Amino acid sequence: MVLRRAALAPAALVFAGSVTGAHAFPERPLRAVIPYGVGGSADVLARIIAPGISANLGQSLVIDNRGGGAGLPAFTLVAKAQADGYTLLISASNLASNPILFRKLPYDAEKDFAPVSLIAVVPAVLVVHPSVAVKSANDLIALARAKPGVLNYGSVGNGSGNHLVTEMFANAAGLQLSHVPYKSAGAFMTDLMSGRLNFVFATIPAAYGAITSGRVRALAVSSLKRSSTLPDIPTIAESALPGFEVNTWLGAFVPHGTPASAINRLNGAIVDAVQKPEVRERMKTVGGEPVGSSPAHMATYLKAELTRWSKLAKTVKFEVSN
Repeated sequence: MVLRRAALAPAALVFAGSVTGAHAFPERPLRAVIPYGVGGSADVLARIIAPGISANLGQSLVIDNRGGGAGLPAFTLVAKAQADGYTLLISASNLASNPILFRKLPYDAEKDFAPVSLIAVVPAVLVVHPSVAVKSANDLIALARAKPGVLNYGSVGNGSGNHLVTEMFANAAGLQLSHVPYKSAGAFMTDLMSGRLNFVFATIPAAYGAITSGRVRALAVSSLKRSSTLPDIPTIAESALPGFEVNTWLGAFVPHGTPASAINRLNGAIVDAVQKPEVRERMKTVGGEPVGSSPAHMATYLKAELTRWSKLAKTVKFEVSN
């Protein structure tokens, strides 16, 4: 913190005793806990906005990657952290989807976290191997309906983002598909390009090179609006299933009980960082659609996501862990 001692010297002398201990937030470095490993889309997006947040707050923002365990270690760490604004959670969609995948969680997504901002949404792109004789999402639906259980798709595991978006797609279209789980997006993209898989929903960064080189065919994106990274690719909503929208997303949270003044300060720093033209352009190059919202909007968005996945779990049988 920098005090304006020159301009306020007389007043400071008078009120020094009364203002002792009253400081502006933040006074020291902050930590952003990311429940994913280095190099994933959430990590990349977080690192794009981190310098802007740090500059706006006047303090360093340390990125702390806590990958693994479906995010449970990271979520638990932040939920139990001191509610002072110095520990943030920068999380993607599994904060909302985990309740349908675990019988018991060591945290409550709504009660243990205070929303700060929706940072970005990240649509998935539906891509097929060129040998699959379809040109649109509607064609793929027709083919899958004609051959129930025959078409296969890959994901990075049960409950992963691309598994859930595919199940949402299958549920909306009334399809029976064969799920093949992998350990990484790179592994399932390799099998898609070799023809061992029929289609996948992939993040745009994971599929972009294969799309532009013609090794896979992009049919549609999962967002309600077209992706600025792939503007010529239609949405599923416009080409096959009106109203369909499933995105992964990146949001900022702090432990429940964090003072509103700290939340508002963090929100302003994040929103300002997201709005910078150079940050928005960098986000778009990795498939992110920048948002930057109020805490209230993030809270509403999270509630809607929790409801969405809860409804899906009533019709789709997921493998549930203890």
